[in-house]
Amino acid sequence: MTADATTPKSAPASPAAADAARPAKKERIITKPVPPPAITTAYLLLRGTIAGILGCPIGGSPSATASLLQPTYLKDPYPSGKFSFSLGKKQGTLCALPVPETEEGQEKFWDSVEREVNRWVREGKGVRVCERERVKLVEGGRRAYLDESLWKLPKKMKEADKVLNIGVIEGLVVGAVEGPFKLVASTDLVGSIVLERQFCHVTAGKHARKCEVVIKFRLENNSNGGEDCGEKVAPVEEIDDEVLDKEYLKPLIIESKIRLEEGRLLEKYFLEEEQARQRLEQEEMEKATRNLSIQEDAQGSLQEDEMVVNAFEVKGKIDYNKLVDNFGSKLIDAELLERIERLTVGRGTVPYLHRFLRRDIFFSHRDMVKICECLEQNKPFYLYTGRGPSSGAMHLGHLVPFMFTQWLQQAFQCPLVIQMTDDEKFLFKGVYDDETGDNLDYFAHLTMENAKDIIACGFIPEKTFLFSDLQYVGTMYPTIVRIWKAVTVNTVNGIFGFDGSANMGKIAFPAIQAAPSFPSAFPRVLGSGKESANMACLIPCAIDQDPYFRMTRDIAHKLVPKDHPLGGKPALIHSKFFPPLQGAEGKMSSSDENSAIFLTDTA
Repeated sequence: MTADATTPKSAPASPAAADAARPAKKERIITKPVPPPAITTAYLLLRGTIAGILGCPIGGSPSATASLLQPTYLKDPYPSGKFSFSLGKKQGTLCALPVPETEEGQEKFWDSVEREVNRWVREGKGVRVCERERVKLVEGGRRAYLDESLWKLPKKMKEADKVLNIGVIEGLVVGAVEGPFKLVASTDLVGSIVLERQFCHVTAGKHARKCEVVIKFRLENNSNGGEDCGEKVAPVEEIDDEVLDKEYLKPLIIESKIRLEEGRLLEKYFLEEEQARQRLEQEEMEKATRNLSIQEDAQGSLQEDEMVVNAFEVKGKIDYNKLVDNFGSKLIDAELLERIERLTVGRGTVPYLHRFLRRDIFFSHRDMVKICECLEQNKPFYLYTGRGPSSGAMHLGHLVPFMFTQWLQQAFQCPLVIQMTDDEKFLFKGVYDDETGDNLDYFAHLTMENAKDIIACGFIPEKTFLFSDLQYVGTMYPTIVRIWKAVTVNTVNGIFGFDGSANMGKIAFPAIQAAPSFPSAFPRVLGSGKESANMACLIPCAIDQDPYFRMTRDIAHKLVPKDHPLGGKPALIHSKFFPPLQGAEGKMSSSDENSAIFLTDTA
């Protein structure tokens, strides 16, 4: 008999015993990073500065509320932070000064914030810190000290959450930040605060459901950004409730009132801009009144001449100054023309400034100044233009952007990509027949025919890439998907006027026209390294194509590296329309053969 046969079997363990034998689960402990004192101080300074410039209360109810400080300093190789500030609805229902809608107005706002916050930094204002029990603040109706994230008490409050530190910079801000934090003892220890404009964003509008600013900042000339400041940290001290409430907090929440000098200057600037706009409108109205005929035929003619300019239709008498105002672009002034001439003719790449610039045919732009800066700093960029093939031959109006683009390529000696949107023309004009099927191949054929006219313009062959969407879209697809992810259907419908009757291809197409604005769409043509990823893009086009790229510019920062020279936004230079044969209204169009002179026409 073996030993196994003589050994008795042990009884199975009970469930309770088995549970007892298992090792106890370790409690999950989540630790939140404690921001460096200088970054937390900069966060409070910016909260107070934005509220003081716009004239909104920083506490009480209702009040402007700040989000948590995002710890971007953990990823960035420099001291930084990011947060958002909720200002009500529309253009800031909590603000005395309306939050600007236009790009120019928003740039003025960010300039004012940066100047004002750094004035407080330079003046070396004292920073005080005191403690208060969180429960008493929330339940005692003193939420004015807290940002919105601290209003709701956790069910199981840890010891570290029971007592809050409250930072005080007299005349600017009083507030607590979630979690343990320290502040520097004086504002001049922060260094200088720089707003990273490509990541700063304003949501505001007369019909906007919310008004919000998103702020990304970094610290420069600062030795306290990433380490303990020792004696430079503001100590926790006793501050009486009455002093804290009446002397420090009350002036900041009693009413919506502009409290800082930069806010008053900004208000004056916006007022002067509005008065100038009203004077211009009044002058235009008076001029229109003087020229208005009282005859019914003339009134009917005036109605027929009403200007319509969008991505799909151009009609009426075009007022280009009004169009620039409506679109939010800028006119090309004499200073910019002189700068372009210096960077092209002055470098000997072309003999003279193009006649389309001299004669004001290319008249408007977005960020052309930054393209000039790229040239001056020898940073690479590329050109992008295109054609939607809708006829067997191009007409004279189609030549305008291509002739100018050929000059730009020669002047800048840069790469050029030319998109042939045969897919778009099929989506918008294609037909289906039960007997013969659809006519997609017809538009592919038009691409080949139109390409001959384009090539004849004389581009530099080794620097030019002409492609059909139907053939190349696979390479661009990752870029297109990222644009789809970033843009909502409501945004596309709002810009282009689509409704429920539009096929899904029409709604999806704007992303395909936007994709060549990003160098990631051309990994084999422009390269796939870091230098290529940072290439800026300049788009010469007629101004009716601008809506595609306004959409693109709004989301561009999501598709490029942080140090892209334009924050990912494509620059544009706009041309006027080539008038039709019938007169000065509208534009030459291949849809109306009687309006156009085609390149294949003979005498």
